[in-house]
Amino acid sequence: MDLRQLKYFLVIAEEGQITGAAKRLNMAQPPLSQQMKTLENELGVQLLERSSRSVRLTEAGQVLRDRAEQVFELLDTTRKELKDFHAGIRGTLSIGTVASFGVALLPEYIREFREQYPQVTFQLWEGDTHRITELLTSGVVEIGIIRSAHDENIFHSISLPPEPLIAAVHRNYCEIITDRKYLNLADLKGQPLSIHRRMESLIFQSCIQAGFEPAIICKGDDVRSLLAWADHGVGIAIIPRSAAELVPTAHLDIYEIVNPRIELPQTIIWRKQGYISAQARGFLQKITEIVSGSTGH
Repeated sequence: MDLRQLKYFLVIAEEGQITGAAKRLNMAQPPLSQQMKTLENELGVQLLERSSRSVRLTEAGQVLRDRAEQVFELLDTTRKELKDFHAGIRGTLSIGTVASFGVALLPEYIREFREQYPQVTFQLWEGDTHRITELLTSGVVEIGIIRSAHDENIFHSISLPPEPLIAAVHRNYCEIITDRKYLNLADLKGQPLSIHRRMESLIFQSCIQAGFEPAIICKGDDVRSLLAWADHGVGIAIIPRSAAELVPTAHLDIYEIVNPRIELPQTIIWRKQGYISAQARGFLQKITEIVSGSTGH
């Protein structure tokens, strides 16, 4: 397996057909098909399910696609690091972040950072904590922003202020509508809740401590889907506060959950071993200033 074969494979995955991929690569179709068969034989797995007009990735093919994307991103990052080695705080900074943080909170940190370092550009990768730590370990990103525990033997960290969970409720949902800006956690007893899968344990334990077992009707991996359900009057979405604006709507009221509050930890992590660029060091310094209350202005 070499980089050329990986490139061919990625183009086929993107095009969804051998013919389109061959045209894009400016090569004949038979040699491209043979390269893929050679790759499959070498790896000992089927990567593509072929039909007369298209191809579809097998489960093994999906794994290889993810790894190939990381390989080429790492190569690109390495080239940029070497090019910018003596150039000071400039170049490209790759950041991995949980999705809602990347949409709602990260831009504020980026804005303050770019006021001081306007020549830095960014590559943004989104996913869950496992995905972010994997990208960090493989060197695809330099900085990760996560909401779960991490291995302190592998990563340095900066703790960010925890983020509270809120309840997004359709305005016609009369059973729970209130003039208050908040809901007591006990107000959610017996209510149909939609929650993020990775927050299940935190929410469940908080409800048990408040004296009831939550009525969870949906567990999902994307808070936008949970908000969409609530926007259509299906359940109450329990989501991070930063995610409340991800689905523009006039149908939802947002309530802070109190007594007790349910808060998500937020942590910036980076590898203890390995190269860290000047732009990453500058970003971490700026984050430290912001978190400590001193913006350096």
